[in-house]
Amino acid sequence: MKVLLAGYNVDTEALKDCRKRRSALTPESIAAAYARISRSAKSVDVLRKDTRQEVEKARKSNRRIIFYMGHHSIAEHAVFNFDIIGISRRAIEELEKFRLCSYTEKSQRYVTLKGDYVVPGELRNTQLSREFRGIVRRQNALYVRLYDKIKAYNTHASSKLAQTKKGLRTLENLAKEDARYILPMATQTQLGATMNARNLELIIRRCASHYVQEMNELGMKLYRCVKKVAPSVILFCDANDYDQKTYSQLRSYARTITGKTRKGKRGDVELVGHTRNADAKILASLLFRSTQWDYAACMRAVQRMSQKRRIELFKKACQYMELYDAAPREFECAQLTYSLNVSSACFGQLKRHRIATVVCQEYDTGVGYTVPESVKIVGEVKRFAEMIKQTEELYHRIEKKYSGVGSYILTNAHRKRVLLSVNLRELYHISRLREDSTAQWDIRDKAHKMTRLAKKVMPVTTQLLAGKEDYTRVYCKLFGKKPRITEVPEP
Repeated sequence: MKVLLAGYNVDTEALKDCRKRRSALTPESIAAAYARISRSAKSVDVLRKDTRQEVEKARKSNRRIIFYMGHHSIAEHAVFNFDIIGISRRAIEELEKFRLCSYTEKSQRYVTLKGDYVVPGELRNTQLSREFRGIVRRQNALYVRLYDKIKAYNTHASSKLAQTKKGLRTLENLAKEDARYILPMATQTQLGATMNARNLELIIRRCASHYVQEMNELGMKLYRCVKKVAPSVILFCDANDYDQKTYSQLRSYARTITGKTRKGKRGDVELVGHTRNADAKILASLLFRSTQWDYAACMRAVQRMSQKRRIELFKKACQYMELYDAAPREFECAQLTYSLNVSSACFGQLKRHRIATVVCQEYDTGVGYTVPESVKIVGEVKRFAEMIKQTEELYHRIEKKYSGVGSYILTNAHRKRVLLSVNLRELYHISRLREDSTAQWDIRDKAHKMTRLAKKVMPVTTQLLAGKEDYTRVYCKLFGKKPRITEVPEP
């Protein structure tokens, strides 16, 4: 794994000064200057000048404010960019649990993979390492076979589309996104990550406490990149009991709980909780924002409305909403909680919705795996299932010796259970992005089921839920006219 500090924010005046004479370029001076705003009568630009000229004094100030006064938010003014290269797909899932950061990741849907993978540190120099490498090689060989067969089928089935360069690339990408289901989570990838110092510190600390060596290595390398550049805003970096022991002890305690568990086939998308009387609460919030009434009066007004009047109020709030607009903030006043059973390939996209609350279990071979329809069409189901069987046999042997490490050998097809809690505003965003025809079929299916369930419990305020391409039709049905923007403009 390689971690490079690609950039960080610095005071523009410091850049000018650097051309004249050597001076410290650090994001700490901005953090220190902004920290002084609340207690100084000086202009902000003057405060920045002061901290640029006295970097060591600024660092002492940062430590005092963060550690002794508890104002950790000043660290958010220091921002870093990282190139993270040669990290596993499995470790990426752990990294992207940190929601208030930005990530752009190499996509297995658009890049033809060459078989690069990470061997977990726990397995190196063991007998299991040789078996691990053998299974990964076979998984990658099947990936190539599936890609070639699905691409050939797509080209034949859509011969007209294949005649153009763009169309052929689309068909190739569709083959890649289905062939990758047999690839392991040990597959190497890379990403660009942007985060402020407060979140970076949390990531480094959690990495130090993690049970997997690759995450320990990631945290150490992130820290090495920034410790000399910004030592005053990265303070609490050591492993601790809270991060190391909380969930392991919860797992141990859970095993002591007796009682019958309900078994049987359950759906892959279930609505397990939602805000009661959600439509009324959202509409009352819209009235609250638009009047000087208290909330109770707004709720009474909505409760007296007929369904027709409620729809009129909803339409007033959304009549100018274009396909790129977020739903009104008042839509955050209603919550939906879903229980999902998703493949690793699907979860890789779902986890990117960072405003949502995503609580997930470890991967579990007992909850099954997903087989793309194209694998069935090209007659490769038997070979796919045999590879899954071999993978799971090794997974269980690894787990017996190194708990938590076995998931590296599991594939993008393997599933996990996820508890997803979203407000209605975020569901609009998920629907707009993931129900579109350009979205990958696995997450498109889950998003469609989520919106269908939401419409049953919030029939008024969910009327504009739709993917980008379908938004014009849905809008036209509700308003009797087209929105001003009817398609995504070409770049």
